Amino acid sequence: MQLGRMLVNAGVITEFQLQKALEEQKKTSDKLGSILIKLGYVKEEQLLKFLSLQFKVPAVSIEPQDVDPSILSLIPPDLAHRCEVFPIRRKGRTLILAMVNPADFSAIDAIKFKTNLEVEPVIISYSKMKMLLDKFYKITKEVAKVEEETSGETFELDEAEVDTGSVEVEEEEEEFDYSQATSQPIIKLVNYLITNAVRKRASDIHIEPFEKVLRVRYRIDGVLQTVLEPKYSLKNAIVSRIKIMTGTMNVAERRIPQDGRIKIKVDGNPIDLRVSIIPTIYGEKVVMRILDKTALMLDMTMLGFEPDNLEKFNAAIEKPFGLVLVTGPTGSGKSTTLYSALAKLNKPEIQILTVEDPVEYNIMGINQVQVNEEIGFDFAMALRAFLRQSPNVILVGEIRDTETATIAIRAALTGHLVLSTIHTNDAPSTVNRLIDMGIEPFLVSASLNLIQAQRLMRKVCQKCKQPAELDEKLLREADIDINFLKGSTIYAANPKGCPACNFTGYKGRIAVTEVMPISNTLRDMILNRANTDQIREQARKEGLRTLREDALIKLKRGLTTVEEVIRVTAAI
Repeated sequence: MQLGRMLVNAGVITEFQLQKALEEQKKTSDKLGSILIKLGYVKEEQLLKFLSLQFKVPAVSIEPQDVDPSILSLIPPDLAHRCEVFPIRRKGRTLILAMVNPADFSAIDAIKFKTNLEVEPVIISYSKMKMLLDKFYKITKEVAKVEEETSGETFELDEAEVDTGSVEVEEEEEEFDYSQATSQPIIKLVNYLITNAVRKRASDIHIEPFEKVLRVRYRIDGVLQTVLEPKYSLKNAIVSRIKIMTGTMNVAERRIPQDGRIKIKVDGNPIDLRVSIIPTIYGEKVVMRILDKTALMLDMTMLGFEPDNLEKFNAAIEKPFGLVLVTGPTGSGKSTTLYSALAKLNKPEIQILTVEDPVEYNIMGINQVQVNEEIGFDFAMALRAFLRQSPNVILVGEIRDTETATIAIRAALTGHLVLSTIHTNDAPSTVNRLIDMGIEPFLVSASLNLIQAQRLMRKVCQKCKQPAELDEKLLREADIDINFLKGSTIYAANPKGCPACNFTGYKGRIAVTEVMPISNTLRDMILNRANTDQIREQARKEGLRTLREDALIKLKRGLTTVEEVIRVTAAI
């Protein structure tokens, strides 16, 4: 039975509406279903149900998280777009294939020929097909163009090729504008990988060679996501291009780790990339850390501080001297917090010096210094020099050793405000970490203003989040007090996601903090070598809120999910 007649018989549309749609079809040659939707006579979900009956194939609603990335390569991107098909899964010698038009037998034959598999069609809506093709085949479509252009070419670059200028090398101090893509295939591919990562808000790009696969992953909101697997033969060309862009790396050297930096523009915005390359058994692995100056939040109220914790932190950095430490693992937002503090302190009457490894962001009005271990210019040497420069505020990128800690504390005790980071799990344990490094307790006691531990937690997408029931069993297993959450609306990430969050259910991150000002009582306890548990107990009496408790406050405010609270704070 014809689709229009089925809809009329079912009472979904009237005879008049069908005739009007058929008249429109004669003018436009569009599909009847599309016209009925455009005219507002049927909804897409209704139409899909009747199309399933008409074609006698199941209707499905596949979501991004249901996609098996391993089978995407079975169908070339151009073929998927041309035929409007999407592979769902493979069952032995049969490919389950989502189609907009399951009666398109030429498309089915083309997929059979290309994959050498039997095809079992299912039907999905046009909007769902468009979303899947745009999300999973858009980038691979770009890569496919490059792979076609590079077919039969070799990209083994050596020093001679670089020296003769056969590949354009940017001067280190100049910026390379990615909006002006060149025609060279590998340059276009690397450009695309970087611009796509920036637009997706990625913090890192990982390019990883394995035995037979080259994998590219982006770290978005702290979680790695596979974005594509380019042709394996391109791996050396991609790495060589990245080395050339740094202007400092040895293209011919593949046996030792190398570090570099790239300055570029994406959509007119300046971007810095910190590049690290290491040799693995299957080739060189690349990690590019994206430092987007436009995305750096220097307003501390935007970082996720609860008002009381922000007040404590501001009070500590507004003192004329003393040591403020921010602690947490790599990627916990320590640098962003300290840069925000510097931005708040950055005034014409204040002299600020920083020593960093490396300098991640340049801030006008602040004197920033980068260490150079190769010539012996380390944190300790820089700090000694700083003390002769009459600074008001000093930032030390990281306290890594006893010498750096000693000089930083000496500076804090001689009229300077010193900000730094250190690696510990929480605020109370930082005290004994300094003492274990060889710093005398009386120096630790006298110098400390405040210690802040922090983590970064993903924010649930505010556009598609869903109210959730409290899972008492899960909360008990995670040692979370369910009574604290009762009466509050708790949200879960939408498993389908939406375009705003790139179909992940999460968008952006927020800081979870544990702020411990050093009171006179705590100073006395440190002086008397109190252990970490004793310091924690006293700090709790004085109002210390743990990382877990701070995360739960954000959960109650609808900013995150139970799963994210557990993920971020479970090991603390």
